[in-house]
Amino acid sequence: MEYGICNLSIVPLRSGPSHQVELISQVLFGEHFKVLEKRKEWSKIRLAFDTYEGWIDNKQYALISKEASAQLADSPSFLVGNLVDFITNDRQVLSTLTIGAHLPHFSENKFHIGKERFQYEGDFISGKKEKGNLIKTAFLFLNTPYLWGGKTPFGIDCSGFSQMVYKLNGYQLLRDASQQATQGEVLSFIEESEPGDLAFFDNNEGAITHVGIIMKDNYIIHAHGNVRIDRLDHSGIYNVDTKRHTHTLRVIKKII
Repeated sequence: MEYGICNLSIVPLRSGPSHQVELISQVLFGEHFKVLEKRKEWSKIRLAFDTYEGWIDNKQYALISKEASAQLADSPSFLVGNLVDFITNDRQVLSTLTIGAHLPHFSENKFHIGKERFQYEGDFISGKKEKGNLIKTAFLFLNTPYLWGGKTPFGIDCSGFSQMVYKLNGYQLLRDASQQATQGEVLSFIEESEPGDLAFFDNNEGAITHVGIIMKDNYIIHAHGNVRIDRLDHSGIYNVDTKRHTHTLRVIKKII
């Protein structure tokens, strides 16, 4: 069994071993994973953070040892705290990173991946934050365009948005909305919810396909076209621009 780490800014995670198939998620710099299957040009991986699986181009990651992977899993997590920032390596080559990228073995503005060493002088995030900080973090992504499979300020989907907001506050959510809906405690009414709780929505077949983060006063922030704020009622999401309901409420969950 091999193990790997993302050594590029944002790498596509695809549903199959081809650049032409569906983008299901993204792997950010510093995220590590187990290699489940390796072919000539593609590898099927399972991410350590959320156990999500998909295919990644072999040219877009670096191999690490099993011991290094275990060490990363047991080490405190340090994440890039600015929407966009950069790092430099020992050769003074500059790379751009986005918020939520990992800084492995970070100490005194330095970190390393294998033998390659980097310098990072921007803001970083570590540890668990108060639940009240979730909405503040969510506002950082406001107006980010919707991108199926996206996890960054340049494009994000609904569950990528909720996952990243929680991740930046020290909490783990699974990747897809249907998976996230299995976590936490069910709330019976919107009135029982607090800012930061999650609302899930289903389609005509009853499958959960959308998630948003509840705000105070019956508002919700979610990714739909872009990261936006709409009204939330017992029917679902009411779009403040089109003056109609766009999503049907299925369940409300308290994660923390």
